Amino acid sequence: MKSKLPYVFAASLLAGLLDWSVITKPAYSETPLAQTTEKATESRALFINLTTDDTWTASMAISLAHNALRMGHQPVTIFLNVRGVYLADKRRSPATEGNGDLTIHQRLQKFLEDGGTVIACPSCSRKAGLTQEDFIEGVVLGQEGGILPLLFAPNTVTISY
Repeated sequence: MKSKLPYVFAASLLAGLLDWSVITKPAYSETPLAQTTEKATESRALFINLTTDDTWTASMAISLAHNALRMGHQPVTIFLNVRGVYLADKRRSPATEGNGDLTIHQRLQKFLEDGGTVIACPSCSRKAGLTQEDFIEGVVLGQEGGILPLLFAPNTVTISY
Protein backbone atom coordinates (compact mmCIF):
# COMPACT_ATOMS: atom_id res chain seq x y z
CA MET A 1 0.00 0.00 0.00
CA LYS A 2 1.40 3.41 -1.00
CA SER A 3 1.95 6.09 1.62
CA LYS A 4 -0.32 9.14 1.46
CA LEU A 5 2.34 11.33 3.07
CA PRO A 6 3.63 12.90 -0.19
CA TYR A 7 0.08 13.83 -1.15
CA VAL A 8 -0.62 15.33 2.27
CA PHE A 9 2.61 17.32 2.08
CA ALA A 10 1.81 18.63 -1.43
CA ALA A 11 -1.73 19.54 -0.40
CA SER A 12 -0.39 21.34 2.65
CA LEU A 13 2.14 23.30 0.59
CA LEU A 14 -0.44 24.33 -1.99
CA ALA A 15 -2.99 25.11 0.72
CA GLY A 16 -0.50 27.41 2.42
CA LEU A 17 0.35 29.23 -0.78
CA LEU A 18 -3.28 29.52 -1.84
CA ASP A 19 -4.48 30.34 1.70
CA TRP A 20 -7.00 27.54 1.73
CA SER A 21 -7.54 27.99 5.44
CA VAL A 22 -10.66 25.87 5.40
CA ILE A 23 -8.53 22.85 4.52
CA THR A 24 -5.64 23.38 6.91
CA LYS A 25 -7.22 24.96 10.01
CA PRO A 26 -7.71 24.34 12.78
CA ALA A 27 -7.05 20.59 13.04
CA TYR A 28 -4.31 20.06 10.46
CA SER A 29 -2.36 23.27 11.12
CA GLU A 30 -1.29 22.02 14.54
CA THR A 31 0.23 18.73 13.35
CA PRO A 32 4.00 18.23 13.15
CA LEU A 33 3.80 17.82 9.36
CA ALA A 34 2.07 21.20 8.97
CA GLN A 35 4.65 22.87 11.21
CA THR A 36 7.47 21.29 9.20
CA THR A 37 5.85 22.47 5.97
CA GLU A 38 5.59 26.00 7.34
CA LYS A 39 9.28 26.07 8.29
CA ALA A 40 10.33 24.60 4.94
CA THR A 41 8.49 27.30 2.99
CA GLU A 42 9.66 30.33 4.96
CA SER A 43 12.47 31.31 2.58
CA ARG A 44 11.43 29.65 -0.67
CA ALA A 45 11.27 31.25 -4.08
CA LEU A 46 8.45 30.28 -6.43
CA PHE A 47 8.70 29.80 -10.18
CA ILE A 48 5.45 29.19 -12.02
CA ASN A 49 5.64 27.85 -15.55
CA LEU A 50 2.35 28.96 -17.15
CA THR A 51 1.90 27.17 -20.47
CA THR A 52 -1.71 27.92 -21.35
CA ASP A 53 -3.84 30.88 -22.32
CA ASP A 54 -6.86 29.32 -20.61
CA THR A 55 -7.96 32.15 -18.33
CA TRP A 56 -9.34 29.98 -15.54
CA THR A 57 -6.07 28.09 -15.26
CA ALA A 58 -4.10 31.32 -15.56
CA SER A 59 -6.23 32.92 -12.85
CA MET A 60 -5.37 30.10 -10.47
CA ALA A 61 -1.65 30.31 -11.29
CA ILE A 62 -1.55 34.07 -10.81
CA SER A 63 -3.48 33.78 -7.52
CA LEU A 64 -1.01 31.20 -6.25
CA ALA A 65 1.92 33.40 -7.25
CA HIS A 66 0.38 36.51 -5.70
CA ASN A 67 -0.43 34.73 -2.44
CA ALA A 68 3.15 33.43 -2.22
CA LEU A 69 4.42 36.96 -2.78
CA ARG A 70 2.14 38.32 -0.05
CA MET A 71 3.47 35.64 2.31
CA GLY A 72 6.98 37.00 1.80
CA HIS A 73 8.41 34.49 -0.65
CA GLN A 74 11.01 36.05 -2.94
CA PRO A 75 11.45 36.00 -5.81
CA VAL A 76 8.12 34.93 -7.25
CA THR A 77 8.23 34.56 -11.01
CA ILE A 78 5.57 33.69 -13.55
CA PHE A 79 7.07 32.39 -16.77
CA LEU A 80 4.65 32.71 -19.68
CA ASN A 81 5.52 29.75 -21.85
CA VAL A 82 4.00 28.18 -25.00
CA ARG A 83 0.44 29.63 -25.35
CA GLY A 84 0.83 31.46 -22.03
CA VAL A 85 2.52 34.35 -23.85
CA TYR A 86 -0.90 35.35 -25.21
CA LEU A 87 -2.09 36.20 -21.67
CA ALA A 88 0.08 39.33 -21.65
CA ASP A 89 -0.73 40.48 -25.20
CA LYS A 90 -2.22 43.95 -24.73
CA ARG A 91 -4.07 43.65 -28.05
CA ARG A 92 -6.15 40.74 -26.77
CA SER A 93 -9.28 41.40 -24.79
CA PRO A 94 -8.48 40.11 -21.29
CA ALA A 95 -11.15 37.79 -19.94
CA THR A 96 -12.51 37.66 -16.41
CA GLU A 97 -12.72 34.08 -15.26
CA GLY A 98 -11.84 32.05 -12.22
CA ASN A 99 -11.76 33.43 -8.70
CA GLY A 100 -12.62 37.12 -8.68
CA ASP A 101 -13.70 40.05 -10.81
CA LEU A 102 -10.34 41.13 -12.22
CA THR A 103 -9.25 40.45 -15.78
CA ILE A 104 -6.07 38.49 -16.43
CA HIS A 105 -4.29 41.73 -17.38
CA GLN A 106 -5.39 43.34 -14.10
CA ARG A 107 -4.28 40.28 -12.12
CA LEU A 108 -0.87 40.34 -13.76
CA GLN A 109 -0.55 44.10 -13.17
CA LYS A 110 -1.37 43.78 -9.45
CA PHE A 111 1.10 40.92 -9.12
CA LEU A 112 3.77 43.05 -10.84
CA GLU A 113 2.94 46.12 -8.71
CA ASP A 114 3.42 44.04 -5.56
CA GLY A 115 6.92 42.98 -6.63
CA GLY A 116 6.37 39.86 -8.70
CA THR A 117 8.12 39.16 -11.99
CA VAL A 118 6.49 38.07 -15.25
CA ILE A 119 8.76 36.82 -18.01
CA ALA A 120 7.57 35.87 -21.49
CA CYS A 121 9.41 33.03 -23.22
CA PRO A 122 11.44 34.57 -26.04
CA SER A 123 11.12 31.70 -28.53
CA CYS A 124 7.40 31.23 -27.78
CA SER A 125 6.84 34.95 -28.20
CA ARG A 126 8.59 34.91 -31.58
CA LYS A 127 6.50 31.91 -32.67
CA ALA A 128 3.35 33.79 -31.59
CA GLY A 129 4.47 36.93 -33.45
CA LEU A 130 4.82 38.94 -30.22
CA THR A 131 7.53 41.43 -29.29
CA GLN A 132 8.22 43.40 -26.11
CA GLU A 133 6.00 46.21 -27.40
CA ASP A 134 3.02 43.82 -27.57
CA PHE A 135 3.05 43.01 -23.86
CA ILE A 136 1.24 44.81 -21.07
CA GLU A 137 3.40 47.09 -18.96
CA GLY A 138 5.85 45.29 -16.70
CA VAL A 139 6.02 41.97 -18.55
CA VAL A 140 9.58 41.28 -19.65
CA LEU A 141 10.53 39.46 -22.81
CA GLY A 142 13.04 36.87 -21.63
CA GLN A 143 16.43 36.06 -23.07
CA GLU A 144 17.47 32.62 -24.28
CA GLY A 145 18.47 30.64 -21.18
CA GLY A 146 17.73 33.60 -18.92
CA ILE A 147 15.42 31.68 -16.60
CA LEU A 148 17.93 28.91 -15.85
CA PRO A 149 19.44 30.65 -12.78
CA LEU A 150 15.93 31.01 -11.35
CA LEU A 151 15.08 27.37 -12.00
CA PHE A 152 18.28 25.99 -10.51
CA ALA A 153 18.44 28.19 -7.41
CA PRO A 154 18.56 25.87 -4.38
CA ASN A 155 15.44 27.22 -2.65
CA THR A 156 13.15 27.46 -5.68
CA VAL A 157 9.89 25.58 -5.89
CA THR A 158 8.63 25.13 -9.45
CA ILE A 159 5.00 24.56 -10.39
CA SER A 160 3.65 24.18 -13.87
CA TYR A 161 0.17 25.11 -15.05
